[in-house]
Amino acid sequence: MSLVEIARAWLAQDPDPNTRAEVERLITAADQTGLADRFGTRLAFGTAGLRGLFGAGPNRMNRLVVRQTTSGLAAYLLEHINEAGRRGVVVGYDGRRQSREFARDTASVLAGYGIVVHLFDRELPTPLTAFAVKEYGAAAGVMITASHNPPDYNGYKVYWENGAQIISPIDEGIAFAIEKAAKSEILWRDCDGAARDGIVRTLGSDSIEAYLKAVRALSVHPVTPARGNMVIAYTPMHGVGAAVTETALARAGFTKVHTVAEQRLPDGEFPTVKFPNPEEPGAMDLAIALATKVKADLVMANDPDADRLAVGLPHPSGGYRMLTGDQVGVLLGDDLIAAQPKNAVVGCSIVSSRMLGLIARARGADHFETLTGFKWIANAAIAHRARGRHFVFGYEEALGYTIGELVRDKDGVSAVVAFAELAASCAERGETLWQRLEKLYREHGLFLTMQKSLALKPGASVGAALRANPPRQIGRRAVVRTLDFATATATTHRGDEEPIDLPKSDVLIYLLEDDARVIVRPSGTEPKLKCYYEVRETVAAGEPIEQAEGRAKRMLDELAQQHGATLSG
Repeated sequence: MSLVEIARAWLAQDPDPNTRAEVERLITAADQTGLADRFGTRLAFGTAGLRGLFGAGPNRMNRLVVRQTTSGLAAYLLEHINEAGRRGVVVGYDGRRQSREFARDTASVLAGYGIVVHLFDRELPTPLTAFAVKEYGAAAGVMITASHNPPDYNGYKVYWENGAQIISPIDEGIAFAIEKAAKSEILWRDCDGAARDGIVRTLGSDSIEAYLKAVRALSVHPVTPARGNMVIAYTPMHGVGAAVTETALARAGFTKVHTVAEQRLPDGEFPTVKFPNPEEPGAMDLAIALATKVKADLVMANDPDADRLAVGLPHPSGGYRMLTGDQVGVLLGDDLIAAQPKNAVVGCSIVSSRMLGLIARARGADHFETLTGFKWIANAAIAHRARGRHFVFGYEEALGYTIGELVRDKDGVSAVVAFAELAASCAERGETLWQRLEKLYREHGLFLTMQKSLALKPGASVGAALRANPPRQIGRRAVVRTLDFATATATTHRGDEEPIDLPKSDVLIYLLEDDARVIVRPSGTEPKLKCYYEVRETVAAGEPIEQAEGRAKRMLDELAQQHGATLSG
């Protein structure tokens, strides 16, 4: 079939007049480039589900793609999950454009296959969908969200019956079922009619209340007057976090919460930020301005679907400074380990700081590392629980945190509350969080991390080149040990080898002299190489922390510069 024939076949099924008009314009204009971009391939379904630009055709996010994807998911569930129809699927959605329509299309197709749907009645944070999968013993969950992507994106995220995101080989099985469904008739029922018949069931205030009670039960600190005195500046970044997060903070005793008014309500256009990601330059400007105005003790932000947390603090030198994801991770991890039994276990991704592992060992807790992606942390936590360990905390450096087993994914709402409680506990003792972090640095070493992305020429394979000629030195530091996750092998500088007990992945880690580390991995979506750098510096007794920080920063900048020069050469 020609592209025009494929596009016309698409038109016969597309329920959305806007995307139909888009296809008709392309056909009328004989726009072969536009047609090829939309109909030449299909959005890849993987462990993160789907994520893509709005638009027509199988290579965009639209109502027909959602219906086809759900048809494949429904068929796979009925074949592989016991009593999938009765147990049902939880469906949630955020505040992005078309999220509600996509959620209703998802419910309609599932109902068409006779699968019960637990459909949220309002836009809500992603963690509530993950929570509800466990809470209701559902066969799966679907969350319509593109997290912190730009306004022109949406996505389709799938949770499995264990409450965690899907992993291989489940994703391949669903992808195959989607391909088959795209060539077949899609079963579906009108969402409202299915609701009257009881196959689509509404989740609302009761589910939110159950989640909020569970968040409250996570607390490891007694309520003290410091909570009522703590001033917090908060932003949901035009997302769905405000109502749930504000309520959770209020129930924990934090009554002086000031939310950025311009960013409080969901708005899929994200009008006050260039990029709705708290890590991006300028994204926190309004929150910092509000914090300055109200003299906040804490600045906190969720991303648009409220599964991540960013934190800023008033700095001793003046103004506010954002903590890195690793700094938030080690502060929370240390606090939660201290409050848990001896069989506690914590985890983080391999690109996160090694500092959490040192803290865990010093406190008598176990520690594990996983590949990048919270699906790996959640599944590792489940495995540790089966062995009798008590999972208390997991994180990855890209602002993702989970407290205990409440949600088997990132949870920005419970992380906001846990961090506020940590801050109040420190304040009750007359200690700032900077002072708390300094104590950890003096005990375990001052760890600094940095991430950079290096553009690659199309078709370039830096990984292959690095494996063909493994570096013996990066800058002035010798490579002591190389971890190649593509071959699942760790090799010392003497050539000794041992296996790596993690799934294979295109990642290389170089452990260097002076306890420095370099990680390289290709971006999954762009012709870029992502590089992660970490240095560890000892803080001498009596040495001002600023002096050690300055020394570590120079070491980190030097390492990144030298490594970049090596790759460019």
